[in-house]
Amino acid sequence: MSRIIFLGCMAYLTIGLGELAIGAVLEPMIHAYGVQYSDGGQLVMNQFLGGLVGTLIAPFLIKRLGRKSVLLAAFLLMAIMEFIFMAEPAWSVMLIVAPLTGLGFGIIEAMIGALIITSTGDKANVAMSRLETCFGLGALIIPFAGAALIEAGQWKLAFGLVGLLAAATLVLWAAFWPTELLGDRGSAKDRMVEESAGTARGSAKPAFRLAGRFRILLAVCALYFFVYVGLEMSFVHYLPSMLVQENGISDATAAMSISAFWVAMTIGRIVAGHIADRISGAMYLFYGCSIGAACFLFMALTGGVSAMFVFTFIAGLAMSGLFAIALVFTNRSIPGVSEQTVTSLLIACGLLGGALLPKLIGWALDQYDVPTTRWIFFAFSAGMILIVLAAVALARSKKRADSPAHSAI
Repeated sequence: MSRIIFLGCMAYLTIGLGELAIGAVLEPMIHAYGVQYSDGGQLVMNQFLGGLVGTLIAPFLIKRLGRKSVLLAAFLLMAIMEFIFMAEPAWSVMLIVAPLTGLGFGIIEAMIGALIITSTGDKANVAMSRLETCFGLGALIIPFAGAALIEAGQWKLAFGLVGLLAAATLVLWAAFWPTELLGDRGSAKDRMVEESAGTARGSAKPAFRLAGRFRILLAVCALYFFVYVGLEMSFVHYLPSMLVQENGISDATAAMSISAFWVAMTIGRIVAGHIADRISGAMYLFYGCSIGAACFLFMALTGGVSAMFVFTFIAGLAMSGLFAIALVFTNRSIPGVSEQTVTSLLIACGLLGGALLPKLIGWALDQYDVPTTRWIFFAFSAGMILIVLAAVALARSKKRADSPAHSAI
């Protein structure tokens, strides 16, 4: 078990660097290519759409090639694409490479996330928080690295850093493949992991056999992941650009703003699972979303550099466990559907939000101004409170109807 968690943490560390690399160097990259913010949003969108496809096709690939081959191939694909990014090819090539990079992200995140939830049982909150902490560490490292590379005039080497870590993680998984995952592809355990990445075809059947209130709950939780991931990815990708536009600070200093967010995220994720176990996942989600929305409101009302850094840090603390805890909350609240299927569906919805909302924010920055964009962030964060309230109400209604129910909702 410890080996699986260690290797899973390495994988999530790699994904954390990779998913945030574009945001860390977006401002100098836009200037270097002579494109607009909406074009940068298109690049982010392409990467996340690739991740969505990776989540959906992984079971098909696993069935034919085996999970080890698929996972290692995903790391290899990610490494190669990051090195192509580093070569600073034509913008049209960047747009083609981005979804291929995302394809590797999607396969890795869905397979490993579902496997950890399935393997850890009642300790799933804590285990997923560990993985998300490592994701946060990766997302924390890349802004520091990006800022230093921007100062040195070598922003494109940020992608090379991600490529090197992806290659190193590939070697670790190949050399220390968990013994728990050894076996024939046709075994029951293997079929369990084949489901872990999820697929539209595989997840639809169980979901549509659910009673009406469970379908609604699953849909509400899917909407939550769409909005949450879209909000988080939009914020971290465009925060430096908003600070540069409105406050005139340097690109390198602006890139450090992402670090404030991810320092807080990393600190919060260390304790998020324990807090959720103590107060319940439902209350954790409500308080986290409420504090986060308050921070976005204050950012919309102020806009100064110091205020943006302070409220960005507080928002990072508040939002630190919202992904992992919501994943466990949904799995425990939906009966009749395997953890692998639910996890895959929710990650897919999150990736879709991560693809579409940054495109919207990039368009808003081009068409309007930074203050308007900050209010859009607040609107999405406030909407998350309503989504959580609806999900909790549906889950508690189910709990009363189906006693005894799952614990620690």
